[in-house]
Amino acid sequence: MEYNTNRNKLIIKEYGRNVQKMIEYAMLLHDRDLRTETAKGIIKVMSQINPEVKESVENSNKTNHSEDYWRKLWDHLFIISNYKLDVDAPFPKPDPVSENVKTKGHQYYKDKISFKTYGRHMEKIVKVVSEYPLEQRMVLGKMLANHLKKLYLLHNRNTVKDVLIIDHLKMLSDGKIDLPETTILEQTRDLMKINSTNFNKPQVFDYKKNKKKKKKKPGTGSYSNNNSSSYSNNNSNSYSNNNSNNYSNNNTNNYHNNNKK
Repeated sequence: MEYNTNRNKLIIKEYGRNVQKMIEYAMLLHDRDLRTETAKGIIKVMSQINPEVKESVENSNKTNHSEDYWRKLWDHLFIISNYKLDVDAPFPKPDPVSENVKTKGHQYYKDKISFKTYGRHMEKIVKVVSEYPLEQRMVLGKMLANHLKKLYLLHNRNTVKDVLIIDHLKMLSDGKIDLPETTILEQTRDLMKINSTNFNKPQVFDYKKNKKKKKKKPGTGSYSNNNSSSYSNNNSNSYSNNNSNNYSNNNTNNYHNNNKK
């Protein structure tokens, strides 16, 4: 018994083991004309594996589609033969394709973030500004400090001291942006107003709002209850009225008859 582990690897699995064996047999033939006729027979077998594709191509009016279809089959024939089959094909032999090179995944940053509140990009901006001349560093340093304070307040912190922000800026810049402790930054309430806008709020997706409401089945709910109650009340009222009217009419008739007697 021959096991698949001892056989050659299937190159194109869609055509199966038998088609690959036929192509391997055609490669062993020494007569070129016989190899060509055998290859044409194999192409017909390959076209019958997916007949719906062939029918759709033949029914189409455009000849380009049919040519592309038969060209694809001949290309697959050469690919399965590992480009070693030498026959007189109606289409040129395709060029060997190298194996697909695995694409590298996304390279994540490995260095740690000093302050996650400010983010990695803000740290890079501070480092770039720290290389500027002293005058520009002092001017831009105050702007950076105000922005750091705004980011600090964005994460549910109601108050923060300006001295703390200045110390963080000094740590991020490796001591190159050293603002004096008497520097007055923007007030907290103004920054809180800016953070309260929809543009600056963290985007949180609310799944409850997007839930579809279940449709009520017919015959259920308040509408059916109201109808059923009103229907039962009307029936009970009409029934009681009819009974009372019949009872009173019978009594009056009996009374008159007794008096006549």
